[in-house]
Amino acid sequence: MRPKRPTIGRMGTTSRLEETGVAVRLGDSPIVGTAIHNGTTVRDDLKPAMALSDPDRQREEDPFTACFISNFPNQIVVDHSRFEVDLNRAREAAVYLSPAQSWGLKVWRTRPSAEQVAASLVRHDAYYALLRRILGDIEARHGPFVVIDVHSYNHRRDGANSAPTPGEDAPDINIGTFSMDRRRWAHVVDPFLEALRASRFKGAPMDVRENIAFQGKGEQTRFIHEAFPKTGCAIAVEFKKIFMDEWSGEPDRAAIDELRAALTATLPVLESALRNAP
Repeated sequence: MRPKRPTIGRMGTTSRLEETGVAVRLGDSPIVGTAIHNGTTVRDDLKPAMALSDPDRQREEDPFTACFISNFPNQIVVDHSRFEVDLNRAREAAVYLSPAQSWGLKVWRTRPSAEQVAASLVRHDAYYALLRRILGDIEARHGPFVVIDVHSYNHRRDGANSAPTPGEDAPDINIGTFSMDRRRWAHVVDPFLEALRASRFKGAPMDVRENIAFQGKGEQTRFIHEAFPKTGCAIAVEFKKIFMDEWSGEPDRAAIDELRAALTATLPVLESALRNAP
């Protein structure tokens, strides 16, 4: 089944594209924020086959990441679960069919049929067709652009009352740059890092490091750097779940506001870096 050609709204409008499960807001800027693991929705035909409980599934999703990019001029937010189809995996690995693909978690009580897998992959195909079109339009208007690819990660994996992952292995914000030409984009990445490090979280300096807990090896950044090798700078940004209780799912709204403000403060820095490229 081929994905429908996605349609998107004009600048300044928000569109919800049902065939992809994506909400898009477009503005007049070369800076894009994405939250492709924000969603928790699973198709009705897949729910009876799932062995994973909702709390266990949602613990591995990235809730509230859409909040962090809510001030971005261009926003792409996905509302379906990565356990239906993971848009940050290559197509052939985007539907988790074995525990080895999903952190040892048994996702399925009964394996999805070939037809169900194909239906999930339609969303993967449609999303990347949509992303190529959106970024192509931004490239045509602005030339070089930056995509801030926002995710989050757990740091209390041994239980709600367990000790957190040691700080040396788990920065507050992890910046992933694996798939980019780091030298080409140093004039963007370095000021971005500095701007985040200048922010504070609950009164303390923000711990922001590069390629520590994650390296930015996801499919979306890889795709952008391959499809737009001279104009596309995609930076993977992983927030440690210091903004919520990762076991209960309860958000800390004040923490979310602080982290959103820190990311919003990088927008003029990114735009300036693009304008003043060497």
